[in-house]
Order: sequence, then C-alpha cells, then structure tokens
Amino acid sequence: GTGAALKMGEDCNADVLFVHSPKAEKEFIKKGFGVDRTPVMYNDFIIIADKSIASKFKGKNLKESLELIKNEKLTFISRGDKSGTDNKEKSLWKDLGGVPEKENWYQQSGQGMLASIKIAEEKKGVILTDRGTYIKYEASEKGNPSLVIVNEGNDSLKNFYSVIATNPKHCKNVNYTEAKKFINWLTSDDTLSFISGFKLLYKPLFVVDAKTRKD
Repeated sequence: GTGAALKMGEDCNADVLFVHSPKAEKEFIKKGFGVDRTPVMYNDFIIIADKSIASKFKGKNLKESLELIKNEKLTFISRGDKSGTDNKEKSLWKDLGGVPEKENWYQQSGQGMLASIKIAEEKKGVILTDRGTYIKYEASEKGNPSLVIVNEGNDSLKNFYSVIATNPKHCKNVNYTEAKKFINWLTSDDTLSFISGFKLLYKPLFVVDAKTRKD
C-alpha cells in the first residue's frame, strides 16, 4: 500500500513511487523525501456491503451510512495497513468523531484490498474499497458478487493516484534519471490513453487526471 511505498522512498529503497494518498504524499514531499509529484489518474472509493444488509443503506448519504454501521454495529472490515485506502477510511471515521478501533464490530485485517474484501464477504459485513478493485472482485464472482455497492458518488471519495520520484538529494543511491523517464512515460499521451480505455466487465477502472492530460 501507499504507506509501505512511501517508507521505501524514505529509506532510499525505491527510485519512483506510485501512490494514492494525497495528504501523506504532500507530507512526504514537504519532508524532502520526494520530488516531481505528478497526478496521473483517479477512480473513487465506494462502500460495499453484503446483499443481506444492503437495503439498510437505501437512501442514505455517506455520513448516514457510516452512522448506520456504527449504531447497528454492522461488521466493518478495515485494512489497518496504513495504505491510501486505510488512510481515507480512517479520515471518514475521524470526521464522524473518531476511529472505532476498540469496538468489536470494527475489525482490522492487516491485508491488501482484495483479501480484505474476501474477509468482508465471509463475515457478511461492510468495507470501503476503491472502485477498481471492486470491479476486479465483481469479475472474479462472474458479475454476481455477494457484496454490492451501497454508497457511492460523494466528491470526498475521489481516489487520486500520483507518481513521485525519490529525492536524489535525500538518497544518493537512487537513479533519478530513470525515475524521471518513467514519470514522463507514465504521463505521456499514449499511456494516458491506454489507462483511460482500460476496462473490466466493460467498466472503466480509472479516469485520467485532467491536470496531467495535455489534449
């Protein structure tokens, strides 16, 4: 996840990073660990829940959906791994008064996104995920997943991906020249066109960031 990637950059164990936690990225740059942060694309975060409880969320906005989970003690799976998704999820709980880490219904998997979704599926619970991984999960379930989207579309749930070069002034061993070449390739018109056209189940996984797109 993003937390692990940024740590690799800080420890001079990576030339270039591809991450999706803007607040953490800007802090990384501010501390002098990275340079040339460039937006690439975005999708969005969504809340998914087991079909058996999906109707509870009908007509509810993002805040009301989180309050429902909290008040009804619905099993909620958190990644708990300091990834970009984990950072976003915890920021949502903080906006509601605090992360419910001591509650029995709030369970941290310590695993990646797809593995965490499978845990939520097993426990017939709720989870926050990026849309791209959900579409991948949906495809693995042949278009008939046990977990369905119950909240989406809030502007605060946009999930921005950026590329960052490790700062050569901080890490003398990094290959900044090649990192810059990679950033230029990743943000080239051809690559961005490929990203915007990439689909699964006929659904686009990402939207190219308008700040990067040159046309």
